[in-house]
Amino acid sequence: MSFRLNPYVNFRGQAREAVTFYQSVLGGEVELSTFGELGMGDDPATKDLVMHSQLVADDFWLMVSDAPPDQPTDDGSNISISLSGDDDERLTRAYEGLVEGGRVIEPLARSPWGDKFGMLVDRFGVTWLVNISGPAAGRES
Repeated sequence: MSFRLNPYVNFRGQAREAVTFYQSVLGGEVELSTFGELGMGDDPATKDLVMHSQLVADDFWLMVSDAPPDQPTDDGSNISISLSGDDDERLTRAYEGLVEGGRVIEPLARSPWGDKFGMLVDRFGVTWLVNISGPAAGRES
């Protein structure tokens, strides 16, 4: 039996653009269905909205959808997505790609705990934390 925790981010009409952007930065394959394709799109305003999308890679799944007009959404301040690992090149590239059009909260730099760490808000208002494993603070590498 397996278990996987998948972040699921709702947008207000930007899901297709967001999942395409995340794919360009993080890689993986996009699977996408609209409300209309799944028989839920009687309203012309919602038929082309993304009912469900997932960005699937070997080491993660990120799910994305558009919230229907009658479903409330907030600004995303109550959730953030964390990327972590020891692949410095890949994670640095992810940080740099995600921050394009967004804003830096914490620059990607050596942290007191010895890892490289950075925080950003992407162009869609989603907060990302990137932690690249490194030698523990105070230890020689």
